[in-house]
Amino acid sequence: MAGIKALVGLSFSGAIGLTFLLLGCALEQYGVYWPLFVLIFYILSPIPTFISRRVSDDTDSSSNACRELAYFLTTGIVVSSFGLPIVLARNSTIQWGACGLVMTGNAVIFLTILGFFVVFGGGDDFSWEQW
Repeated sequence: MAGIKALVGLSFSGAIGLTFLLLGCALEQYGVYWPLFVLIFYILSPIPTFISRRVSDDTDSSSNACRELAYFLTTGIVVSSFGLPIVLARNSTIQWGACGLVMTGNAVIFLTILGFFVVFGGGDDFSWEQW
């Protein structure tokens, strides 16, 4: 039952993050949809971690080069998703208020993705590997 509560909480926080993103695009005073390109970063961010967990073995408790590369690539994707709205606002493509809403949505979505890996990342009976 604890896994279901976590799943419901994660889906709620994901919906809140996407609401912030859509508010940054669809409000009448902002009205441009360029910030929706951060959705690509949301899709790409967990992929290196998924691949490294499938490829590497967990027998060694020390650092693993494959997992470290996955963390590096994930960090680059996350930083890029925070940088895109700033570049768009600096270029006057979007307004700074929209940039703030998109960055708030980014923070909520990436914390949701982190929460997914914390809750379902272990190799126990209730994990994402079963899906």
